[in-house]
Amino acid sequence: MTGYRVWAPSGLPEVAPGDDLAKLIAAAEPGLADGDVLLVTSKIVSKAEGRIVRAADREAAIDAETVRVVARRGPLRIVENRQGLVMAAAGVDASNTAEGTVLLLPEDPDASARAIREGLREALGVTVGVVVTDTFGRPWRAGLTDVAIGAAGVRVLDDLRGGTDAHGNPLSATVVATADELASAGDLVKGKASGLPVAVVRGLPHVVTEAAEQGEGARALVRSARDDMFRLGTSEAVREALSLRRTVRSFTDEPVDPGSVRRAVAAAVTAPAPHHTTPWRFVLLESAESRLALLDAMRDAWIADLRRDGKSEESVAKRVRRGDVLRNAPYLAVPCLVMDGSHTYGDARRDAAEREMFVVATGAGVQNFLVALAGERLGSAWVSSTMFCRDVVRQVLDLPAHWDPMGAVAIGHPAQEPPARPAREAGAFIEVR
Repeated sequence: MTGYRVWAPSGLPEVAPGDDLAKLIAAAEPGLADGDVLLVTSKIVSKAEGRIVRAADREAAIDAETVRVVARRGPLRIVENRQGLVMAAAGVDASNTAEGTVLLLPEDPDASARAIREGLREALGVTVGVVVTDTFGRPWRAGLTDVAIGAAGVRVLDDLRGGTDAHGNPLSATVVATADELASAGDLVKGKASGLPVAVVRGLPHVVTEAAEQGEGARALVRSARDDMFRLGTSEAVREALSLRRTVRSFTDEPVDPGSVRRAVAAAVTAPAPHHTTPWRFVLLESAESRLALLDAMRDAWIADLRRDGKSEESVAKRVRRGDVLRNAPYLAVPCLVMDGSHTYGDARRDAAEREMFVVATGAGVQNFLVALAGERLGSAWVSSTMFCRDVVRQVLDLPAHWDPMGAVAIGHPAQEPPARPAREAGAFIEVR
């Protein structure tokens, strides 16, 4: 029969800055044994490490600890803090601390856990695992639970991938967050208001590492930005996608998922348009043959235009080389304007304005498309060149005569991060009347 036991030792005094937590815990629970796991509430770690700050304004303290706002609703903020943790209020806590002060999370929770582990080894001669815990809310789930924010001597993740379940089915995605499960078990006996900040788990020695091995720490539990499918709240995701929308001119050879582009088209066609029309069409060039046929024909047309302009052969060659961004992309899209549903007034001024409305609507669709591609983690570059040889594009792509190509979009995985965008002050573009 297998099982484990979990309990919360009593008798720990109020912790103050400079206290040796390992000694306090050893005095309260001298019977710790090899293979035990100690679960320590971050609050007492913060107090011992002097992470108490005067803060008449808790919001200012949250601002100081925030690296990135993930979601905001009214006064509530879910943020990424300096430790890389995504949580409410950056972990800044105004409870169980003197009035006018707040507690910040430990500067380095993994280092805090290592110090407690080493201190217990010196004090009691035991090899234990240590998990520093804090309380988190969770997406899609009501209620709070404790999770691991620091760890030492604990196998924080149990990777079962490559194994099989009881029925022989292969496990391809199962990685168990062992440290978080331990933290939650400890919280059941510590409670939130019982004054018991430490718990001990006994009977699970396989999760504790050898004395000389500290383990990878709780940092391994933090999902990387690239792997995080739910990185932002709705409004923040829109702003993030807008900020990610950059012109990318160099791409890797990695293939582009056609489904990602189709999802971007679905976002594009939600743009506003006049007269309840749908003035967009997106021609997707998914084969190398179709891309090369179009680009070769466009290059020939461009060279002919440049020669008619009197450019030298050297100048022609230089300009053509500079226009190779489309040729370097593994995927192209050609957005087109269609005027179906437009009104004809028989008045040049009004007819010109009518076309402008449709052009603006198409531009809105293209912007939606580019932003959605950024949301799919694809780089893109809108290039106007098809607008200068529309007849050629229509002929090569076999498009209807009333479809007007409105540039082309190069799509692919960026070969490198684009340079930082120069700051733009929104006020410089605003006039108030």
